[in-house]
Parts: sequence; structure tokens; C-alpha cells
Amino acid sequence: MTVPLALPVDFVAVLVDWQRLHGRHHLPWQRDRDPYRVWLSEVMLQQTQVVTVLDYFDRFLARFPTIHDLAAAPQEAVMSLWAGLGYYSRARLLHRCAQAVVGEHGGTFPSTIDALVKLPGIGPSTAAAIASFCYAEPVSIYDGNVKRVLSRLLAYEGDLTHSADNKQLSDQAQRLLTIGIAQHRLSAANTMPAYTQGLMDLGATICHSRAPLCASCPVRAMCAAHKNGTTARYPIKSKKLKRTTERWLWLRLETTDAIWLEQRPQTGIWAGMQAPPLFDTEAALSAWLHAIGISSHRHIAQATGPTIKHVLTHKDLHLTPVTVQLPEPLDVLPSAGREGFWVGKAALHEAPLPAPAKKWLIAGGE
Repeated sequence: MTVPLALPVDFVAVLVDWQRLHGRHHLPWQRDRDPYRVWLSEVMLQQTQVVTVLDYFDRFLARFPTIHDLAAAPQEAVMSLWAGLGYYSRARLLHRCAQAVVGEHGGTFPSTIDALVKLPGIGPSTAAAIASFCYAEPVSIYDGNVKRVLSRLLAYEGDLTHSADNKQLSDQAQRLLTIGIAQHRLSAANTMPAYTQGLMDLGATICHSRAPLCASCPVRAMCAAHKNGTTARYPIKSKKLKRTTERWLWLRLETTDAIWLEQRPQTGIWAGMQAPPLFDTEAALSAWLHAIGISSHRHIAQATGPTIKHVLTHKDLHLTPVTVQLPEPLDVLPSAGREGFWVGKAALHEAPLPAPAKKWLIAGGE
């Protein structure tokens, strides 16, 4: 597929003017152009709404005010503070990136997109955000909001689930920026922060995926999809990810003062977090309890609670709680096939628990 050869040369200038007058200026990571704050916000905002990120962002900065503090922290502390934001691989990569910036760059983020993408967990769009916001490099971000805005602006017929079409639209995003700066002889230093934020604001507040506010859009006069009445058609994505459902038994093995937790694998749901053990069948649960000697224990009180539904991006988890209460902790060894440990109930609030586990174990909710 091809896009129109004549890109709207006024797009950059119009968007910059609109952002300065009507865009968002209250977000905490906008208070300065500190690469640490911009990077942290960009990672948190991946697949996550601003309203959710705000509290986490403030808590992270209170706990880790500098990248040196984050790099020096144990991974468990980072994962614990991240609990509830989801996509937990982001937290692990965030920690690794902080250590790389401190260890390889003396605590200062590189100033170019080419150098930034070499850091753990930093992709092209995050690198472009840091480079453009903090160092005024004339590079375009290219996240989900931008794909939607530009697909409609250009009435782009490429299928964004195909890598070649996606790459072509990314190239057009950069061309659009380059042409716009040249056409109006704009200063990159004065233009890039407002332009980058303008793309984000336009996608987040006006060009919604459903029911876009075209009447309020500053670039509607140059938007091909708006002119053609085909806004709902874009962006084109032929492959739809199917939702799946998983059902698990969730074991709450506890004494009066402690709960048994497992370290989750580095891949899969709740990767790298700590959580009560999951079992896919009653037989698997019974076999594990028998392996650690609980089945013959005389003082077991067992109860099953109502199923907890936890919704992930493309997956629904149905978790049936099973509570097993013991008078005192038993030695549960990795040789039983699972790696875990007893955690005092008073210390649970510091453990890196996924949101549903924290709600179940600490708040007592379902």
C-alpha cells in the first residue's frame, strides 16, 4: 500500500500552536525536561492510562528520586512498588535499564535515539520521546496514539498488523515532521517538546479510537479520513487478538502469622512477582499438598471461596480460592516441585504482589 505523496506541510506548525494553547500542561513529568522523569513516565504509560499512572509515578519518585536510587534498589522493591500497574516485564526492564544507565553512562541518559534504543526496555518510540522532549532531537514518536492519528490524517490503507505497512507509516511520521520543520523554518529546540506532547494530546484527548471529537480537532481541515467520512475505518488492523480464558485454583496456604508465596517465573502472567501458588486442576493441587506432607496433617481447615475474575489485556483469569490453614509453618522445599517461602502477614504490604493477590491477601477482598 502507498500513502499520499503530498503530506500536509502545515501539520507540525498547527499542532504545535494548538498544544501550546489547548494541550495538557499539568502532568507531573512535564514540570521539567529531566530524562529520568520522562523515561519513567513513558514506560509507565505503555498500555496504561494517564489517570492510573499518576499515583504510581509520584510514589516511584518518592521512593527512587534519582536513577541512581532506582539502580541501587533490589528488584523486589521495584516489583512491589509496580504491583497493580500490570505488564510486569516493564518493571524488570526498568530496573535493568536504570542499572545500565548508571553503570555504562554514569547516570546520564544518552542524548540520541540511536544510543537510547540500545538500552534495555527502550524501544524506538520511548527513545524518540526522550530524545525529542529532553534533547530536542527532531525525531517522531510512534506509539498507538500516533498510529491512529496519522492513519486517519493520511487515510492510510496499509494494514498495521503487517510489519512492512507499519514501517511505512513510521517512515511517513518522520517525513511529516521533517517537512513541517523545513517548511516553516522551525527551531527544533522550540518545536520538539510541544510537537511530541501535541501528538500525545491529540491522540489521547481528541482522536479517540471510538467516537473521535473531530469538531474539536485542530487538524481536521487536513485530515483525509475526516474529509472522506471514513474516520472509523482507520487504523486498519486485519488480525484481531482473540481473548482467552484460563481457570486456576489459587491456594492460600497460611498459618495465623504467615502465608506461603511462590516466586513467579520470569515469563507468563505476573512474571517476576510473588503470589500464592496456582494449580490448573484439583488433582495437581492435591498431589502437591500430599508431596509436602499436608494431606495427613490432622489440623487442616480447608475452605473454597467464590471465583475471582481478573481481566488482562487479552486474557481473563478465573481464580478459585482454596484456603488451607495450618497451626504452624511447615518446611516446604523446592524439591516438592515449586519454589516458595513463608512471608509474615505483617510484611505482605512490602511483597511484590500482583493486584488481585494484594486485594485478596491484604485487603480481604475478592
